Amino acid sequence: MRAAEPADVEAIAELRAVVMRPDLERLGRYDAHRVRQRLRDGFRPEHTSVVLAAGTFAGSVALRPSGDGHWLEHFYLTPAVQGRGLGSAVLRTLLSGTDATGTAVRLNVLRGSPARRLYERNGFTVESQDPVDVFMLRPPGAGVAAV
Repeated sequence: MRAAEPADVEAIAELRAVVMRPDLERLGRYDAHRVRQRLRDGFRPEHTSVVLAAGTFAGSVALRPSGDGHWLEHFYLTPAVQGRGLGSAVLRTLLSGTDATGTAVRLNVLRGSPARRLYERNGFTVESQDPVDVFMLRPPGAGVAAV
């Protein structure tokens, strides 16, 4: 991983549109402009990392400080690298840092998204949900489930 730069915003916005499209379409919420603009509006390079695989852009992840913990946001991997353990490795790296500082991590994932299984395997539990989003929490030091 490397620190994100302001110039990374468009590549990440495009990746977000590609990765989220199937779930957003399933939920009847896909809008080609809005999916990209929401990333642009919330992009904070100082809290974002670019994920690299073999030295090339493979995704992004943000860990934004908030109140008593952090929000995990904008965690996207290119379809070509999904399912190979890269997401688990990135998540474990981030969570080892939040565990060391004793901070909780929150996130939201779209209902029905396969990404939810990754989060559950890494100690996240459902806090609440609505018709579109599932809000999850991982207390500091929450165990990783056996795979």
